[in-house]
Amino acid sequence: MRFPVASAILALATVASAASSWTFSDGTVKVSSKAGNDAVEKFSSVDRVRRTLTLGHQDKLKVLVTTKDGSAAKRPHQAFLVVKEASGLEAPFPLAVKDTGKGVVEISQKDLPIQLLLSPAPLEASLVLGSFGSTKGSVTPVFDFTVKLDPVTSAPSYEKPLRYGKLAEIHHIFRDDPKNPPKIVSISFAVAVAATVPALFIGKALGSAPISHAAFFGSILAMEGVFFLYYTQWNLFQALPAIAAVGVAAFLSGTKALGEVQRRRLAGER
Repeated sequence: MRFPVASAILALATVASAASSWTFSDGTVKVSSKAGNDAVEKFSSVDRVRRTLTLGHQDKLKVLVTTKDGSAAKRPHQAFLVVKEASGLEAPFPLAVKDTGKGVVEISQKDLPIQLLLSPAPLEASLVLGSFGSTKGSVTPVFDFTVKLDPVTSAPSYEKPLRYGKLAEIHHIFRDDPKNPPKIVSISFAVAVAATVPALFIGKALGSAPISHAAFFGSILAMEGVFFLYYTQWNLFQALPAIAAVGVAAFLSGTKALGEVQRRRLAGER
């Protein structure tokens, strides 16, 4: 994650032609080590620390400055020590600043993000000052330092987050269309239904209501024919209208045919 702290602080300046700007004096950076090898360097708004400092796994880096509004010591609205790696990733560390302008911040390795801990290049530390009003903000590189991890323990692991962007072209491979059952199956069912028709013509039902029964069983045969055509050559959009038409005919004729059967059942004729 990137923290655009420098840009945000500089945006607080409202008058481009202001006569004064935020600055600092008495800049000191101190690396305290438990081994007793402390390093102390001075810096100012025009002279940065020349040598690269080293922050060990048990060390603490402390920065002290006196912030100024022009030439007067004053507390700014925002004061950060921004640590940045070569790729531009930044991590801000706010200074505790008194009304007299005396500011201090202390960091150690546990305060740094993993991305900065694993940076192979030295990290750049800049002092960022800004406030509301006409005084210009300032971003001043003050020193560089490297991170020396504990050689005894393993280095922290880090996986780059997923970035959304253009991906490689994907070629879809679609499944084959579902295959219809063998034609012999459809023909067998159609023949089985058709075989019952002769018996109907000689039965009493056909004699009592020939049109209704003939239309009803004819619609059944027609539905079988539609399914047969769907399995062999029609697609779904061709079959649906035919199914709807045959279904309506079966409903109308079946109502009358089954009504006639019900009347004979009530009369005790079957």
